[in-house]
Amino acid sequence: MLKEFFIQTYSIVLSVVLGYIVWLLKQQKKDRDVNSKGTMLMLRAKLIEYHKEWTERNYITKHGLQNFIEMYEAYHELGGNGMVTHLLEEVEELQIKG
Repeated sequence: MLKEFFIQTYSIVLSVVLGYIVWLLKQQKKDRDVNSKGTMLMLRAKLIEYHKEWTERNYITKHGLQNFIEMYEAYHELGGNGMVTHLLEEVEELQIKG
């Protein structure tokens, strides 16, 4: 009788603990998704800003180009769309100074 009680109690506790772990993992994923989305949006805003600045002055520095490319790659790894690809193509056509 006592053995059955412990087995039932263990099963209930195990189910509760596993349910809590699953809930925690889902919350962590939701938090990561929100952080990734926010990072992606900030990268896009900065890429648009850089594109505007550099195309208006008609040149880019080699460090600026490298930063743009790295930001572009991070943006796409986070799930960014192809809108920024057009900006990259235009930036890559600019004259490089410095």
